[in-house]
Amino acid sequence: MSTPAIGAFETPEPAGPIGDEITISASALKTIGDQMQRFLLEYRFAMQEIETKLAILREEFLHMHEYNPIEHVSSRVKTVDSLVEKIERRGVGTDFDVIRREIQDIAGVRVTCAFIRDVYRLFDLLTQQDDITVLEVEDYIESPKPNGYKSLHTIISVPVYLSTGRVDVPVEVQFRTIAMDFWASLEHKIYYKYARQVPESLISELKHAADTAAELDTRMQRLHVQVHGEQPLTAPLSLRAVQEQVHRA
Repeated sequence: MSTPAIGAFETPEPAGPIGDEITISASALKTIGDQMQRFLLEYRFAMQEIETKLAILREEFLHMHEYNPIEHVSSRVKTVDSLVEKIERRGVGTDFDVIRREIQDIAGVRVTCAFIRDVYRLFDLLTQQDDITVLEVEDYIESPKPNGYKSLHTIISVPVYLSTGRVDVPVEVQFRTIAMDFWASLEHKIYYKYARQVPESLISELKHAADTAAELDTRMQRLHVQVHGEQPLTAPLSLRAVQEQVHRA
């Protein structure tokens, strides 16, 4: 549902030419800034909604089950500069409804778990809530990327209630294990250092490290099962059902 108060960037009238330059009045710049701030606030509120849901699950597990499957939660909303750069790069335009539809990682939440089975369990617990709508899901744990990257990605829509009414806002949520998160963090730093032009030798080493991290995940989950007597879980049927439903839509 679109936000009644926000349509598109209002194109300001130039205050007057100075040589070959066009100047914009301070009031026009303030209007643009206010529109963008409100737009990004919706994403911050949606992100906080997801964080609250995860915090409730964590508290329940700690007090009722004496086990916490959530090791760490991090979140971020794109900066104005980052969002504008992506809008320009993808040629999305200035309509806020189009931006919301085409760029769905403006708000992001990352959930780090101890074991693979917890990744799927938390995905189920979060996405089965009545006010959550799954828009997209990619299981890179079951089908890793060629470089070895593993994670469970989903785009979910969560309602945010403002003074102007309800707004359904997409949030990207990533679920991964500690080992997956460690590998992804180092991989990101290496790609940043080499401006994404990583030597082939390092790419090969990264793939080998990803395989080692995956083996560690499997071993640690097996040990966990031996200690607690639980059966290891693969990707649950509900995840596959969600994937099929999203693809049909």
